[in-house]
Amino acid sequence: MNEWLWLALAFLSGSVPYSLLLGKILLNRDIRRFGDGNPGATNLVRAGGGWWGGLAILLDGLKAAVPVGWVYWFDRPSLPWMAAIAVAPALGHAFSPFLRGKGGKAIASIFGVWTGLTLFEAPLILGAAMGLFYLIFENSGWVVVFSEGVLGAFLWLYHPDWLLGVVWVLLLVLSIWKHRADFSKPLLVRASLKRLYTRLKDL
Repeated sequence: MNEWLWLALAFLSGSVPYSLLLGKILLNRDIRRFGDGNPGATNLVRAGGGWWGGLAILLDGLKAAVPVGWVYWFDRPSLPWMAAIAVAPALGHAFSPFLRGKGGKAIASIFGVWTGLTLFEAPLILGAAMGLFYLIFENSGWVVVFSEGVLGAFLWLYHPDWLLGVVWVLLLVLSIWKHRADFSKPLLVRASLKRLYTRLKDL
């Protein structure tokens, strides 16, 4: 019974669209009218600036980290249940019932899931990889997938745990689905990096 309760709570926690609520309550704006139309923190940044986006990212991370971390560190059900509970907040964000299933891309919530499971270790690896790939490539979908690939390699080498592996696969599939529109576009290297390469080559 506890597993069903935690699964429902984790999903509902992830479903709360903090970025959209902050935009409407504090900025009196519908952030879905900005950028790519998603109700996520990136469009809150576009609508109101970096401070509001940072607050939304923090809340989106915490709404996943708190339930996942609590269950993982203090309850630890069987692997299938723990994997389902771990992924539930990201699914809630991506397919929020409060938004009729049209949620965001769940990047901050995925960071929250890994925070709940590994504290700061996996989020640091994922964040460093994402920052590096964003400097190289323009297509955000590929950046996310490449970064999660780096995280997967790290987990396989240093934390070969079945639970972490299953959660990684499920979150990777979710990311690919939510960014599927990006994969129809070519993988482009940033123009600034091309210019830097040209200058170095001419030295």
